[in-house]
Amino acid sequence: MTRKSANMARIRPVPSVASEPVPDLSFIVPAFNEEDNIAETLRRIEAEAGQLVARHEIILIDDGSSDATFETAIQAGRAMPLRVIRLSRNFGKEQAIMAGLQASKGAAVVILDADLQEPLCHLKTMLEHRAAGYEMIFATRAHRADEGLSKRLFTRLFYWLLNRGAETEIPPDARDFRLMDRKVVNALCALPERNRFMKGLYGWVGFRSIAVPIELERRQNGTSKFGFRGLMRLGMTGMTSFTNWPLRVWTGIGFAIAALAILYGLWITARTLIFGVDVPGWSTLTVAIFLLGGVQLISIGVLGEYLARIFTEVKGRPGFIIADDVVSAPRGL
Repeated sequence: MTRKSANMARIRPVPSVASEPVPDLSFIVPAFNEEDNIAETLRRIEAEAGQLVARHEIILIDDGSSDATFETAIQAGRAMPLRVIRLSRNFGKEQAIMAGLQASKGAAVVILDADLQEPLCHLKTMLEHRAAGYEMIFATRAHRADEGLSKRLFTRLFYWLLNRGAETEIPPDARDFRLMDRKVVNALCALPERNRFMKGLYGWVGFRSIAVPIELERRQNGTSKFGFRGLMRLGMTGMTSFTNWPLRVWTGIGFAIAALAILYGLWITARTLIFGVDVPGWSTLTVAIFLLGGVQLISIGVLGEYLARIFTEVKGRPGFIIADDVVSAPRGL
């Protein structure tokens, strides 16, 4: 036997390792200070998933909670296939969702809030739509009667402004509660941007989508952690991420003010030639200075918002940092 044949004879095929079964559904639950709700939320998800699919996983993202959300979730995980990821601080709901999407392994992924307001009974309808060929099925509010008038008006105005210059239509009543095919999840995870407005990204990646109207249930415990300041911050991220019309509008305002100034100058010239020189109006001059100064400061502020987004992207910092990652499974599995 030659040396080459002897070396080949020593080679043994590496035994193939059976790959871990892919879950049919991955549930992503972002949570922030939800210790009073999280155990019941996980229990309901486990009960509903057991009736719908053969294999599933639940991924809870603790977005830097200051209460016992993390410990309560781990305790609840002893009775279900649960993975609890705790972020090092509060990075916001958008980044918590991304942490869950990147950790998920299921053939389809469901995003669900931890406040028990979104009825799980709609999951069956979502799965039926997926079987019919839809790749993203999202919940929409059937109405906003439970919200105050000011919030309804603000929300309507925001989405109207956002959709004026956006590349894709962003439904104003869409919820984060949605079911997505794996190809949609992979597309979202491949996007490199760090300032994320998820409702806009859901529409931007495309794919066949359909809405499912739902009636929100009353929150079981606690209050919403997403106040007016959080909504404003998220709104600014959405405006600067999906439309550039705030930049263009100030160009139009500049042209309009310049045209008015020229017309006013022509009127003063004509009046002076016809009626002579009168006493100059200091009030008119003061108002004009303050008006132009205010317009310039606002336009600089808009530019600053876009520059801040660029600065964040250029730094390249991760959108979130994982502090703990605990995987549990039911006893006996």
